Amino acid sequence: MTTIEPGMGDLAWVFPDWPAPRGIRAAVTTRHGPGVSAPPFERFNLGLSSGDNIDAVVANRCALREALGLPSTPRWLQQVHGTVVADLGPLSGEHEPQADAAVSRVPGTVLAILTADCVPVLFASDDGHQIGAAHAGWKGLAAGVLEATVEQMQVSPQRVTAWIGPCIGTASYEIDAPVRDAFVHVDASATDYFQATRPGHWLCDMAGLARHRLVRMGVPQIFGGDFDTRTDERFYSYRREGARSGRFASLVWLEG
Repeated sequence: MTTIEPGMGDLAWVFPDWPAPRGIRAAVTTRHGPGVSAPPFERFNLGLSSGDNIDAVVANRCALREALGLPSTPRWLQQVHGTVVADLGPLSGEHEPQADAAVSRVPGTVLAILTADCVPVLFASDDGHQIGAAHAGWKGLAAGVLEATVEQMQVSPQRVTAWIGPCIGTASYEIDAPVRDAFVHVDASATDYFQATRPGHWLCDMAGLARHRLVRMGVPQIFGGDFDTRTDERFYSYRREGARSGRFASLVWLEG
């Protein structure tokens, strides 16, 4: 994974280091950028439901499109920690479907996932004609949102490349028994991704669980997963900042 300084002040965004086919591009924003959000969101918050000033978030989203030279407005989702996958083209109107993942086969489409500790996963088909993006909190990950996204792409998993974006790291994410049980009761091998701490609690490797599930479904090329949003202050983190945390975006798009 590579962080690149595009030369816009202190802008430092992340550009996935993955072998995506020509015509498929991807990027991850940070809290730094040409944005206007005031403290505690300073400066590039992209989440409308975070408590930030709505006009500031809208301005930030406009600046995002300009900074990356996107072919269309990103297709934002109303994320609810589920497994619904929307099949989208370029934005028409202001509709944001209620879904936690999206796919597209339409040139010029930009898919966007908002997170602040959850796992964003981007997908590309080997022919360069299909993309996908998923938001995987622990509920969605356990329920199968990644599997649903690959299935919606309508190509075999062996033809899909995945990139796991910045999420909370193992050392920063202690969970209780219901979270662990959601994984290990349906897959005993998932126990490898939990480390016992105090009674009834474990450290949880969310990126590892995402990778594990991708491998199980047959995805051969999986990259990323090497940031910790709670300790890396470039990223918004719900665990670090609480309910007033902003959101950063993971984007993948088909060039027009």
